[in-house]
Amino acid sequence: MATVLLFGDSLSFHGPDGPHPADDPRLWPNIASAALGGTTELVAGFGWTARDAYWSLVGDPRVWTLLPKADVLVLAVGSMDTLPSPLPTYLRQGIRYLRPDPLRRWVRRTYLSAQPWLARITRGRPAALPAALTVRYLDQILTAIRALRPTLPAVGVLPPVHRARSYGFVHTERPRTTGAVRAWGARVGVPLLDFAALTGDHVLAGHGNPDGMHWGWDAHRVVGAALADTIRALLCTDLHP
Repeated sequence: MATVLLFGDSLSFHGPDGPHPADDPRLWPNIASAALGGTTELVAGFGWTARDAYWSLVGDPRVWTLLPKADVLVLAVGSMDTLPSPLPTYLRQGIRYLRPDPLRRWVRRTYLSAQPWLARITRGRPAALPAALTVRYLDQILTAIRALRPTLPAVGVLPPVHRARSYGFVHTERPRTTGAVRAWGARVGVPLLDFAALTGDHVLAGHGNPDGMHWGWDAHRVVGAALADTIRALLCTDLHP
């Protein structure tokens, strides 16, 4: 029986019809842990990058209580890092703090309507987080956790593709981040689930969420099964070196 500690973004709790509670058995993290006879402890949020996952590790006391119980760590962040971010992150995220409410709603509507055009004009650059920073935060998470749990097995992910109209169908920075994370995984000995290989046909054929980013239940089943296989191999290696 395995307890999976999974840092994720909205891909970990979004289905074809929107977000779902973290314990929904159809979500791929729960499919994986159920196949292992265990449970998933999900630490995730909308639009989370690797930086957000690191901040949750150092700033959320609930995460600290989960670390001693985990049998495997899954770093399922880095996908949102690759999305075009024509407005700097601190300004984009600061929209929620604008007052009065009518001003906030107007600014949000204006930005969302302009975002696809801006993403095309800027050719998808800059991304929400540069590839070098994605790797830096992934490495800091792994280093911090292994300082406490030196033998804890870990799994990472490679970012998926999208066909999102909201981003102008642009995804220029994905290859750069994919290469950087792949090199990091090889360097630190962390196996990586290739989200693009597992879900690309599903998403590009329009079988996922209408937003063109999140997955349908078929893709959740595929990713969950692949994660379970990866974890199973890691745990067997850990038990039988």
